[in-house]
Order: sequence, then structure tokens, then C-alpha cells
Amino acid sequence: MLPADARLYGLIPAAGHGSRMGAPLPKQYLSLHGRTLAEHTVSRLLACGRLDSLVVAVAANDHWWPALPVSQQRRVITTTGGDTRADSVLRGLNALPQARDSDWVLVHDMARPCVRLSDIDKLLRETGEQGAILALPVSDTIKQADDRQRIQATLPRSQVWRALTPQLFPVGPLRLALTQAHERGVEITDEASAMEAQGWHPALVTGSADNIKVTWPSDLPLAGFYLRAQQEEAERWQASV
Repeated sequence: MLPADARLYGLIPAAGHGSRMGAPLPKQYLSLHGRTLAEHTVSRLLACGRLDSLVVAVAANDHWWPALPVSQQRRVITTTGGDTRADSVLRGLNALPQARDSDWVLVHDMARPCVRLSDIDKLLRETGEQGAILALPVSDTIKQADDRQRIQATLPRSQVWRALTPQLFPVGPLRLALTQAHERGVEITDEASAMEAQGWHPALVTGSADNIKVTWPSDLPLAGFYLRAQQEEAERWQASV
């Protein structure tokens, strides 16, 4: 469980361009139900009452983000991101106001607008001292391939999980892990991999399957379907109480 005296921050690395979407603008500014992906995602994190503030790391030439009303929210801090996700997260950590090394940070993908507040709460409750991430155990059979796309092995399905976000770690150790990974030239694909390089073993907290990452054009209508279903679910719950 997150220490009671620790402050909790949010961080969204959003300096990428999402080239796989093939869109004329970064994917976080595509529209979904009348709002951009960025507005959906940031609003979800800001709905977490324990969050002290939320840092959004955007590209230096990003003129879309400042135009969104959500960027002017009281708890939102904007900083300039880097060339890679790890660079953006490190810059975001350095932009946190008065953060202590013992405080904690939720790092979340801007392209995951469907994250459930119940999953964020579960992550905060189930984290251990070495942090935790939302993840999903795989249901498909997983094959390991060689460089010629031939099967080399079948991996034990019970030991394979899909990493999701948010990912939750103490500020100081995460900053150190990312700094040292950069100095060593270690490729970092998510925050957990940086902590693993430090010998940490973060907990896996089962998340919801609708916490999808919008990567390809076909993901956008699917995210819209999930957002609509979540809204209808919330309305049914409110009507029943």
C-alpha cells in the first residue's frame, strides 16, 4: 500500500508523434466523442483525488496542448519532453514541484484514455515497497521467434503478462534508475524496465482489458466504444444508488 505520508504525483510523457496512426497531427489530439484523447486521459488522472499535481511532458514545438483548457487546470504542470519516453519521464520528474525522493509518481500513457479510476485505486492499494504496474496476464499462446521469424520456443503462458499503465514508483529511485540507464545506454521501454535494471521486482496488479493503448487507426473506434460503455456503466450505477 502507498505510504500514508507520501505525496502522490502524476506524470504523462507526451512528446511523441504517434507516427503509426498515420494522422496529420499527434495522436493525442485526435478527437473522440467531442474531446481529444489528451483531454480524456488527463481528466481521468485528475479525477484521482489523492493526486497532488500532474506533469505533462510535451514536444517543444507542440502548439496543440496549450490550446486545450485542460492544460490550464490548477494541478497541471507542463514541461518539455525529450526524444524518448525515458527522457520525457526523467524531465517530468525533474519538473515536479517540491517532490521528495520518498514521494510516489504514477506514470501513465497519454494514449490510454480508458483507464479506470477503480484500477488506479487498486494499484495504490496493492503496490509493494518496490512499486507496481497495472498489467494483464496473457490468454494467448506466446511464441518466441528468431530474427527470421521462425519459432524458437513456446513461452509458459502463466509467466507472461502485458504491461499496462499507470506504473507506480517512488520518485527518487525512479529518477536514479532512468539517469543510470541513460548513462549506460540501456534501452528503456517502460518505467518498470528501468527499475528492473536496478534489481527491483515490481508487483503486477491485474488491470482491466479495456485499458487499451491507441496505437493504430483501428484502436480509435475501439477506445470510443469502451469510453461509451464505461459511461453507460457509470450511469446505471448512479441510477441504482
